[in-house]
Amino acid sequence: MNRFVAAAVAGLIATSCAQAQVTEDDIANDQTITTQVVTNGMGRNLQRYSPLTKLNKDNISKLVPVWAFSLGGEKQRGQESQPLVYDGVMYITGSYSRLYAIDIKTGDELWQYDARLPEGILPCCDVINRGAALYGDKVYFGTLDAKLVALDRKTGDVVWKSKIENYKEGYSYSAAPLVVDGKVIVGNSGGEFGVVGAVYAFDAETGDLIWKRPTIEGNMGILNGEESTMTGTLNASWPGDLWKTGGGATWLGGSYDADTNTLVFGAGNPSPWNSWLRGAGEKNDGTGDNLYAASRIGIDPDTGEIKWHFQTTPREGWDFDGVNEVVPFVDKDGKKRFGTADRNGFFYVLNREDGSFVHATPFVSNITWAEGIDENGRPIYNEDNRPGNPAGAADGEKGDMVFSVPSFLGGKNWMPMAYNQKTGYFYVPSNEWGMDIWNEPISYKKGAAYLGAGFTIKPIFEDHIGSLKAIDPNTGDIKWEYKNEAPLWGGVMTTAGGLVFTGTPEGKFLALDAETGETLWSFQTGSGIVGQPITWEQDGEQWVAIISGWGGAVPLWGGEVAKKVNYLNQGGMVWAFHLPKEVASIQ
Repeated sequence: MNRFVAAAVAGLIATSCAQAQVTEDDIANDQTITTQVVTNGMGRNLQRYSPLTKLNKDNISKLVPVWAFSLGGEKQRGQESQPLVYDGVMYITGSYSRLYAIDIKTGDELWQYDARLPEGILPCCDVINRGAALYGDKVYFGTLDAKLVALDRKTGDVVWKSKIENYKEGYSYSAAPLVVDGKVIVGNSGGEFGVVGAVYAFDAETGDLIWKRPTIEGNMGILNGEESTMTGTLNASWPGDLWKTGGGATWLGGSYDADTNTLVFGAGNPSPWNSWLRGAGEKNDGTGDNLYAASRIGIDPDTGEIKWHFQTTPREGWDFDGVNEVVPFVDKDGKKRFGTADRNGFFYVLNREDGSFVHATPFVSNITWAEGIDENGRPIYNEDNRPGNPAGAADGEKGDMVFSVPSFLGGKNWMPMAYNQKTGYFYVPSNEWGMDIWNEPISYKKGAAYLGAGFTIKPIFEDHIGSLKAIDPNTGDIKWEYKNEAPLWGGVMTTAGGLVFTGTPEGKFLALDAETGETLWSFQTGSGIVGQPITWEQDGEQWVAIISGWGGAVPLWGGEVAKKVNYLNQGGMVWAFHLPKEVASIQ
């Protein structure tokens, strides 16, 4: 072979091996580019809505499985990942911080990356991972030892690895990253260990930290390697030095509102749970609000500065994290709004320009900790339902116990809801349960649990715990409800074809009528579903995928509820389904 032919062949090989690049435009338009899913939430607005209609109410019964992929090994814990699909490859994460690349046509494994976690990691609520992010020629995900990893999409080789925080202090990471304009945006986990919540922006090419924004007042931000501004005002709502171990972990990740160029992250519970130790149990005048824990926070993606905040549960004392996703939508009057279903049992609508309160309504039954929400968005507390102060207890060991609804696992926990642009409804996976809860004395020790509370979760209805609800955000009305015996702990997806997809701990992958909630299709996956469904178009066919694998917080923290579901089987598996062309063409 002469050198000219050799050069030509080498050029062809190089061209064929070159990777398609995931661009900012791909990410920004992920919801409308139906041949891909390159973001968590099927779009950075987290609506989890697809405009595809090939699969619809009339033909959903013809949906068939095509392949299944086992996550393998003995690492069969909760599988909460959302798959990504791009350029013929599916990327999924698994428990114990693993990432897989799979051929989307055959289900064959292309490569696998195992983070090989160190001894001594401190995950709160199972060793789960909720997904990855794509940008350029890389795939990004976080690990339970609080690192952010960038891998080559084609080979799985490590390109760079950056430390988020020190896992020995209780930090971890389990959310799917968010990519905005070449920055990988992440949060942190570890609120039960007295960490300080924060949002971080890393350079997607180099892994260098661009900025860091703490979510507890008194802590300093970082911009381009130097201290920037303080979060809030020192000691405005945190007494003494308690802000140094204040919690507020940003453990679920965030959304991005392109219309206002705003990142929106939620901050978790303040630490410790015992509100009396944080000055939050006595006065309702703002001095004990413990900002910015249990809040939604609007952040400038370029500088990390806080634009606005809305605190769903000031003076929080029940572990009602404020991390649940904040989803942009347009209301019936054409106004730009956010919808968010809080752990505290209320569904909130906020103004997208400044995060200000519009209205709120309860979406679970028998709420006890508050009588409602006032015109400013502040809870009207039932102070008798606040766990008692252990300092006043006769035995000095614990305060008065109360029965509170919802439980600390929330009216809605991490499991993502979906918004359908056609029906105008949010589809919210919720749970109907309460808890006995009491406060205990506690002192901070680095790397140790920092709760100051005890609890037992109990169901409040005999026939169900889980409840998928269709909510009209304009009124707060519940349009329909799908009840499930076991708690719901998986994500929801909805389509322009009039469908809502979700899964149950009993292993059923379901398609429901988006207007009525009627079950239209069901498939038994063999293990409980706590993952997140997606859909995409491939070779002219509509595909759907879900990860099955029981686990998560319920079997670890669920009290009496955990005993009701201890018969459920573990086992990680990805299931891919499609509607064949010949079926889709039959009308």
